[in-house]
Amino acid sequence: MVLVAFPNNGGAMFTPGFSETTALLAVLEHKSFTKAANQLGLSPARISELVRNLEERLGMRLIERTTRSVAATMAGEHLRERLRPLLEDYQATLDSLNDFRSKPAGPLRLTVAPFAADFILAPLVAPFVAQYPEISLDISVERAFVDIVEGRFDAGIRNGERIARDMIAVRISDEMPFAVAASPDYIAQHGRPQTPGDLTKHACIRFRFPSGVVAPWRFNKKGRAFEVAVDGPLTATEPAIGIRAAVDGAGLIKLPLVFLAPEFAAGRLVPLLDNWDQPKIEGFHIYYPSRRQIRAPLKAFVGFLRDAYRRTKAGQKTNGAAARAG
Repeated sequence: MVLVAFPNNGGAMFTPGFSETTALLAVLEHKSFTKAANQLGLSPARISELVRNLEERLGMRLIERTTRSVAATMAGEHLRERLRPLLEDYQATLDSLNDFRSKPAGPLRLTVAPFAADFILAPLVAPFVAQYPEISLDISVERAFVDIVEGRFDAGIRNGERIARDMIAVRISDEMPFAVAASPDYIAQHGRPQTPGDLTKHACIRFRFPSGVVAPWRFNKKGRAFEVAVDGPLTATEPAIGIRAAVDGAGLIKLPLVFLAPEFAAGRLVPLLDNWDQPKIEGFHIYYPSRRQIRAPLKAFVGFLRDAYRRTKAGQKTNGAAARAG
């Protein structure tokens, strides 16, 4: 452990405890006692007590607290800047002990987009923990983009277009196509759109991003993308409520095909405009800071996801070849 001595009010020296400094850094990184408590697996009251003890023993305020915000004082910011690299080195030193294990061990914190969590990561969790039982996954599923450095995550999983260029990114999925659909009852009452332009005459279920922007309905014509301004009775932030509304006949829906495929198979929804090309979702990647030495649990996880993606690609080629031969 890195030990740093500070004078207390009486002039004697004391060494801050690891738990106190870790609590302080977590609060300053998250700007929240609650989020810091969630990260460290402690109660907010315990986090507050640790920070208060540190402030009392140092004889100075490190955090400015209001009912709405948490911010570092000048002394607190100075301490954060000095302690953070020391604690990262401490963690790296502990992680280096993985070289003496037969398999890597330790915690692995990930921030993951809901789409990737549901359709890419969820089926792989059980096989991964079976292969690496000493690695504990801590997965935070969040729609809004999260700064993995500020949030103290080991890595994130997002589509490629949202990843900063200074990150190392490893592809773990192909691009994903969209589909437009409606229920048989809706089609019986309102007919089928024959072109994207016909969508303006139909009730359409829309989706809103965390930023507040409503997802556009895009199509391609001769290699050029264009948008259709649609409207309808429902705008939602999550796919489930929109899919249910479409199944019940509320209107047309446009989502990545993986969301709608089970409804197509069950006959609850019918694909529309499938002869029109639509832009695809950029493939998903796992990414992490290029300047950080990769920890053994993360290295194992990245390799596991890469291998799973390669197996999926190989299976698709085999199935495609068999279908052509048949």
